[in-house]
Amino acid sequence: MSDEFYMREALKEAEAALREGEIPIGAVVVCRDRIISRGHNMTERLQDPTAHAEMIAITAGTEAVGGKYLTGCTLYVTVEPCPMCAAALNWAQVGRIVWGADDPQRGFSLFSPSLLHPKTETASGILREDCSVLMSEFFRSKR
Repeated sequence: MSDEFYMREALKEAEAALREGEIPIGAVVVCRDRIISRGHNMTERLQDPTAHAEMIAITAGTEAVGGKYLTGCTLYVTVEPCPMCAAALNWAQVGRIVWGADDPQRGFSLFSPSLLHPKTETASGILREDCSVLMSEFFRSKR
């Protein structure tokens, strides 16, 4: 499967978040060409500022693999992770992180790219336009 295929799956999660009135960010964790977990923002539903899509997907992913590390896995997320999520991805030792849209205001790369594990590979811009449109439309509807 391709990065675009898995990003489309993350977009499905983002659309679920949108339907629930959450900021539309979605994530999936893939290991050995299989989606092992999914997540979308749940900060409003859970009244938990840490309930980001990545955090939900990490927790479900580590449960699926039966351990605390996701070394051989890839996290696909529709928007660049924030510093909190980047640090959590470091602790989980995620092998690769792929995101769609950059976050020019709160993305981890603005603060410290070293938040990630030294062996973690990254890729960005996968279905950037599709990911950006969801975010833009959400925030436009709130104004």
